[in-house]
Amino acid sequence: MTIVCQHMSIGINTVRKVAMLAFALFFTGTMASQVGKAILSVEVLDASDRSPLEGVQVAITPCLCGGITDRGGKFTTELSQGNYQVEFFYLGFKGVTREVELREAMQITVVMEEAAEELSEVVLQAKRITQNIESPQMGALQLEMKEIKKIPMAVGEMDVLRGMTLMPGVNSAGEISNGLSVRGGSLDQNLILYDYAPIFNPTHLFGLISVFTPEVVSQVDLYRANIPSRYGGRVSSVLDVKSRNPYPDRFRMSGGIGLISSRLAIETPLIKDKLNFSVGGRAGFTDFLLPIVSERLDNTKAQFYDTTFKLIWLASQKDQLMLSGFYAWDFYQLDMITRIQEVNAKNNQYRFKTLNGTLSWTHSFDTKSSMRQVFVASNYSPENILPEQDNPNEIRYSSGIRYLGSTTEYLRFPSEKVDWHAGVQAVKYIIEPGDLDPGSGNSINPVTLETENGYEFAAYGNLNLKPLEKLSISAGIRLNHFVLVGPFDQPTFDPETGNLIGNTLFEKGAGVKTYNNLEPRLGLNYSLGEHASLKASYARLNQYLQNIYNTTTPLPTSRWKLADPLIEPQQSDAFGLGVYQGLADDRIEISLEGYYRKSRNNMAYKAGADFFLEPYLQREVIQGEGAAYGVEVGLRKPDGKVNGWVNYTYARSFLRSNGELLSERINDNNWYPSEFDRPHVFNSTVNFEGDLYNTWSFNFTLQSGRPYSAPNGVFRYRDIDVPIFIERNNARMRPYHRLDLSWKVRYGKKLNRSWIGDWTFTVYNVYGRRNPFNLFYSQRQGSVNGDIFLDSPLGSYELSVLNSPVLSLTYNFTFN
Repeated sequence: MTIVCQHMSIGINTVRKVAMLAFALFFTGTMASQVGKAILSVEVLDASDRSPLEGVQVAITPCLCGGITDRGGKFTTELSQGNYQVEFFYLGFKGVTREVELREAMQITVVMEEAAEELSEVVLQAKRITQNIESPQMGALQLEMKEIKKIPMAVGEMDVLRGMTLMPGVNSAGEISNGLSVRGGSLDQNLILYDYAPIFNPTHLFGLISVFTPEVVSQVDLYRANIPSRYGGRVSSVLDVKSRNPYPDRFRMSGGIGLISSRLAIETPLIKDKLNFSVGGRAGFTDFLLPIVSERLDNTKAQFYDTTFKLIWLASQKDQLMLSGFYAWDFYQLDMITRIQEVNAKNNQYRFKTLNGTLSWTHSFDTKSSMRQVFVASNYSPENILPEQDNPNEIRYSSGIRYLGSTTEYLRFPSEKVDWHAGVQAVKYIIEPGDLDPGSGNSINPVTLETENGYEFAAYGNLNLKPLEKLSISAGIRLNHFVLVGPFDQPTFDPETGNLIGNTLFEKGAGVKTYNNLEPRLGLNYSLGEHASLKASYARLNQYLQNIYNTTTPLPTSRWKLADPLIEPQQSDAFGLGVYQGLADDRIEISLEGYYRKSRNNMAYKAGADFFLEPYLQREVIQGEGAAYGVEVGLRKPDGKVNGWVNYTYARSFLRSNGELLSERINDNNWYPSEFDRPHVFNSTVNFEGDLYNTWSFNFTLQSGRPYSAPNGVFRYRDIDVPIFIERNNARMRPYHRLDLSWKVRYGKKLNRSWIGDWTFTVYNVYGRRNPFNLFYSQRQGSVNGDIFLDSPLGSYELSVLNSPVLSLTYNFTFN
């Protein structure tokens, strides 16, 4: 028998609750007759995301017994058959009372909601601080959507990725960036998951905002150190985004209307206590705004939408099925002339599509063990459209990634001091590198690059153990087996000249190359007292799929590539050490983390590399070693009318080639800064919650400028001055800094009414800082700008995405 319940009222008098609970806990285990016994099992979940709640106090009368829930949100006791009143208390949540008629073994699932007061959010964050101090997991960051909503964002959009860039050790390439750099890693070295399925392009609007549907996102977890063994396939970090589970007993609608986009989400039970459904969507059509920003954007277009749905079926008291889907679509047009094989295109159009699906089944064997089976499918298909200048024909260049995966995992919670899980995974990659369709034109030949196929199999296990009162251990192991299969065209290059001298063809299904790797993971936590701890971590990771590009951020023409006999999988060993201190009853956390990451087979492009329609990508890239290290200092205060966080990071990220041929050397095989080397980064987010109706939020970020390649000289060719680039990333742009603010106005005096609305006014880049995004060089015309460039034959010019404040106004609402 399963009872799913949600209680809306605040409950009985607080004093009576505490007194009764203390009395009940004191007498836990009162003797009863051994005749007519039955087991009562309880599972307590958070209503916002259906996650288990640990530490919920359970009081049972009239036996005057009870206890608290474990890590899995579960509590079990044996009682005499009869009628009982079971009450559930958890700080920051509404109390729940259940009347139970116990005649046989019974399981109750209780869903607890946060209290109406906004202070519950503070309590939850304080609880997370306590968990961070006590957990052996190191380098883990978590943001809930209600925290992200407070952060002032560009164009007023709630954004997962932008929120993460305010965390220590996380940054991007600027206002326009197609992903994250975590602790000096490249953009493709992060595994981004949305309800277990991978996301290969996480942004809309040229990289300005992320693709995750804001209204349905529940929480975001970023792992940077001893990444749990259930994750693999990337060498830098894992960003795990979860959508919110629908409410089980009532209709709920929420959304928002803004200048850039509008969004709507609906949650409703289809069959009470059995089948629940939610769907959310967002659409943005910004064509009319772009000419207002600049006359040069008259012919620039940008449109996007995304949608997420989730269906949960409570098949029985021990089984739950979940089906979720995600679709994102982007189109934008740049008003610039592009030349492809002697044909001019009047503009450049880009189209992206992502279609993901997840099916999971969770089975509970008993209160201490469960199993989860997950199937995922992901399809990412970018396209570049080039309309010809003199006729209606369109040239299309398309590529794609298809991903199929299966995970089976068993979880066991024997006691409060021991829990473990183990599982197996299987993944199939299908990479379509590129297809050029000339349309009706006859001046360009069609080209189709060969599809790549690969399989990755893994077995993993993780043990969380507390052998001593002050020591906690998290130990994991992961065994990977990767195989590249045919059809495949394997090139052979002359070792002295690097020229192509032959190739080997593999038939469909034939094994081309196999890699086996063992990945140990370890996290240690030693308690230095009730509110302080010392942590250490180690993790080895391997990456068999890489994105190769020679621009600041990946474009649709960038290439995805599987490991093969010549391109080996990337590998890293990451070490970490940290100290954590909780202050003011753990409502404030101070942290100090240091890390060092040594990596091998990092991808880099050769000088003058051209990936477009290149059949043998191996001759355009080289692999080298990398080193990244840094120290992160953070202070987090979620409590009070003034709350937020401040962090500073000193970090370095370097690469080095090891090639023998001149064409395979970068900076003569000396260490050089990577694209994401930022020695100094300071972030601050402060929220002023003056009253129930007004919240002011401020962001400030300051970081060292991004490295770039400055010419080492100039030579003249046919009356044109041509720059000579010998060294890579030998100069650095001006520092990046920006101040943002938002003002949230909530109206209405009745906080428990059905319709709740608020207005959010945002100013991004308050003082109009012209932050450099890139630099380019151009032939000087006469003496123009002579006072700046002096006698230099070339002029260098900064390219900035924003040079003025960006204002936005958004209306948000919730209806229950």
